[in-house]
Amino acid sequence: MSRIASRFAALRKTGRKALIPYITAGDPAIAVTVPLLHAMVAAGADIVEIGVPFSDPMAEGPVIQRAMERALVNQVSLARVLAMVYEFRHTDTTTPVILMGYLNPVEVMGYTAFASAAAQAGVDGILLVDMPPEEAEALLIQTRGQQLDMIFLVAPTTTDQRIAHIVAASSGFIYYVSLKGVTGAGHLESGAVQQRVLRIKTQTSLPVGVGFGITDANAARAIAQVADAVVVGSALVKHIEAHQHDIPAMHKAVTKLLQEMRNAMDGLTQQPSVAGI
Repeated sequence: MSRIASRFAALRKTGRKALIPYITAGDPAIAVTVPLLHAMVAAGADIVEIGVPFSDPMAEGPVIQRAMERALVNQVSLARVLAMVYEFRHTDTTTPVILMGYLNPVEVMGYTAFASAAAQAGVDGILLVDMPPEEAEALLIQTRGQQLDMIFLVAPTTTDQRIAHIVAASSGFIYYVSLKGVTGAGHLESGAVQQRVLRIKTQTSLPVGVGFGITDANAARAIAQVADAVVVGSALVKHIEAHQHDIPAMHKAVTKLLQEMRNAMDGLTQQPSVAGI
C-alpha cells in the first residue's frame, strides 16, 4: 500500500479528511521550501503537494504564476525539486508527497529516468496538469513500475463517460477541480461541488479531493463535508508572496491558515453533517 493510500485509510478510521496544502518549490528561495514543508505538516497537513516550476503554467492564476516566475529566477529545475523532496525525507518518512506540474520537464528528463528519480527521492504521487489519461500509457508503465500514484484531474465539465476513463487510469485519489477556470479564480459553490463529488464517487472507490477556490476555514469545512480531501494552494501562496522578505512572518501566516482549516475540518467529527452544505 502506498503512503497516499495508507494516509487516507488512517484518516478514514478516525473520521477525518485530508488537508493537502500546495506550495511552489523554490518560492521565494530554495532554502525556504523544505522548512516550510515541515512547518505545514506540523500545522496539520496530511499530504503535501509541491509545484514544479514551469514557464507556461496554463492552469494557474496570477498568484501561482508569479510564484513560478520567482522560482524560475532561482533556477529551480525538476532535478532540484526532487533534491528538495529527498532532503524533506531525511526527517519525515511518513507524510505523502505529490509533485504537481506540467509534462514538458518530465519529457525532457525521460519517463524512465523521471519515475526512477522520483521514487528514489521519496515522491509518492504525480499530477501533470497537461497529461490526459488518453496519452499517459507510456508514463503509467514507468510510474506503476516504481509504485508511484498517478493523479488525474476531473473538471466541472467532464462527462460521466470520461470520468470512468479517468478513474480507470488513476491511483492515490481523484482531484476534482471545483471551478471552471484557473487556480485562485472565481467563487466556490459548495452545493455544485457536492453534487459533482457524489457523481464521481459512484464510479470509483478512490478518495476524491477538491481543489481550486478554497480560501479559508469555512470553505475547507464545507468541502470536507463531502470530499475526502481539501487542497489549498493560492491562499497559501498569497501569504508566501506577501511575506517573501520576512520568513518568520511567512511561516506564521501559512501555518495559521492551515491550523484554522485543520480545526474547522476536524470539527466535523463532533458535529453532524449539514445536508446540502
